[in-house]
Amino acid sequence: MSKRGENIYKRKDGRWEGRFMAGRTENGKIIYKSVYAKSYTEVKLLLQNKRMEFQENLRQKELEAAIKETSLTDFLAEWLESIRPKIKESSYIKYNSMIKHYIIPNIGEKKLSQVSYSMLEDFTNQLLLEGGYKNSTLSSKTVNDTLTLLKSSFRYAANKYGIILCDFNQMPYHRKDGQIRVFNQQEHEQLTSYLYTHNSYRNLGILLALFTGIRVGELCALTWENIHLDSGVISICQTMQRVENTEFKSRRTDMKTRVIITSPKSSCSIREIPLPAFLIDILKNTPHSERGYFLSDSEELFIEPRNLQTHFKTVLKGAGIEDANFHALRHTFATRCVELGFDIKSLSEVLGHANVNITLNKYVHPSMELKRDNMEKLSQLL
Repeated sequence: MSKRGENIYKRKDGRWEGRFMAGRTENGKIIYKSVYAKSYTEVKLLLQNKRMEFQENLRQKELEAAIKETSLTDFLAEWLESIRPKIKESSYIKYNSMIKHYIIPNIGEKKLSQVSYSMLEDFTNQLLLEGGYKNSTLSSKTVNDTLTLLKSSFRYAANKYGIILCDFNQMPYHRKDGQIRVFNQQEHEQLTSYLYTHNSYRNLGILLALFTGIRVGELCALTWENIHLDSGVISICQTMQRVENTEFKSRRTDMKTRVIITSPKSSCSIREIPLPAFLIDILKNTPHSERGYFLSDSEELFIEPRNLQTHFKTVLKGAGIEDANFHALRHTFATRCVELGFDIKSLSEVLGHANVNITLNKYVHPSMELKRDNMEKLSQLL
């Protein structure tokens, strides 16, 4: 006995059978599937669940098809807005800038269905060979950061829509670190001597970076409030950087970039750094206000990172030292600490790293003298 319009029948063996549409052939013919149960009520419930499951699968396939026809430009805009509440303003601006300057001009019109390993490989080569924004040469780090951004957005597509756009287990490009600049012992002494004899707040800041390893943005945002001379520590709780002004067009202003002060790049970067005794003495003997920026001794005026970078290069020239980036101070600090037998865990926390592997892999550069001294220890075995 069947139930009219329900596709439910009682079979000769006593079981109840329900049929539902499970798709169509290439010719348009309906494909049916069956479910079985001992009673009409059971098979009806089972049939309802199967129909709902089929409809959900159908909607998912239609959604996937629609998403795959979306351009990378539109998809990345959706992804960026989805993560905006979870990231820092500076990170949002950075991601938006990479999308606007590197991705959209090159592959922005591509549909998600066109994303493939070979496409990303071509895109990578394009960035490396032709440059990105305004045909300028991109660093290996910038290219790798751009690919990492795409990887994160593709993970979002997988989690939200169940769509695997590209397998990133084998990235088409890995960062190739260039030669890391570390001041040797002679350059270290030359720089220290120059900073001692050319006293200024900015030079004192360079000296502080050389003996604490703080980042340029952290130094520029440092205030005298965060220097605790009684306890001999400095508190790192904010950083300064110049970012693209995303509201440039709407505000109709000439300021294409702006300076912001935010929390450091990660929670591990919020830290307290003990100061060596000689630095405490220098700071105690330096006239200063109670609340001003460390580099300017002013509450209103500050020295931004790019200006400090320029000043640093002037200092190197005056000290007779080969040109280097400000970040070389951080690498030099870490290397000197290792040479002096500094505990790696303590060094990692002073630098504000999440784990010691970052410290060892990126910031420790033993000199040939240290390597030779360590090798010479093998002589004790004879």
